Amino acid sequence: MPKNPFTRGHSRALTKRHKIAVAGVATLGAAAVAFSAVPGNAETTTSEAATYSAPVKYSSEQLKGLQADVSEQLAAKALQGKAAEAKAKAEAAAKAKAKAAAAAKKKAAAAAAAKKAAQARKAKEAASRAAHRAKLKAAAPKKSYANNLDGWIKESLAIMRAKGIPGSYNGLYRNIMRESSGNPNAINNWDINAINGIPSKGLLQVIPPTFQAYHVAGTSWNIYDPVANITAAANYAADRYGSMDNVNSAY
Repeated sequence: MPKNPFTRGHSRALTKRHKIAVAGVATLGAAAVAFSAVPGNAETTTSEAATYSAPVKYSSEQLKGLQADVSEQLAAKALQGKAAEAKAKAEAAAKAKAKAAAAAKKKAAAAAAAKKAAQARKAKEAASRAAHRAKLKAAAPKKSYANNLDGWIKESLAIMRAKGIPGSYNGLYRNIMRESSGNPNAINNWDINAINGIPSKGLLQVIPPTFQAYHVAGTSWNIYDPVANITAAANYAADRYGSMDNVNSAY
């Protein structure tokens, strides 16, 4: 039977004839370690520098590559961090802007509501004052005038003052006495107006077209009504002559 080369008798010889080398490269440290086994009485045929030159050179290149990869990864992470920070800032700014816009809108709505409420309050107050004045006016006793020439002139003068129509008691009285002698039912049936079918009538002898054109609101539409006749005639005289006080003849 052939002898087993791995028997005890050969174990020492095999150990002496084999050289065992182990090399490892750390990830960030690149250290080279070599173990050599040579015969006990033999001399080494290669120098220590030659033995380790190739592994060291290779490990250095590998380390450079790893360092480059690490640098790229760190740079990428830095960019990602900056992007995330910029995004967070943009989102915060957008939220702040939206919050400010909402606050401004709310403030504007409140101001509009306050303005509307103030206007409604003023309108209500104005209506209340108007109603109060109307109530006082209705409650105030109406001034009464005598049913004669003196009373008619005085009542007409009160209306004229309220409407801004000039004239005096003396101016009215003087022209009334000349035109009708104080007769509210006087009528002129002989002058040119009568010939034309529009005779002069009343205290101040006013023709119907003039009475209608210068009628003063609040007075009667009856041309023979003393107050209505005086007030319409005074309104016409003010328009044409400045005042009934300026009239001293037929007008």
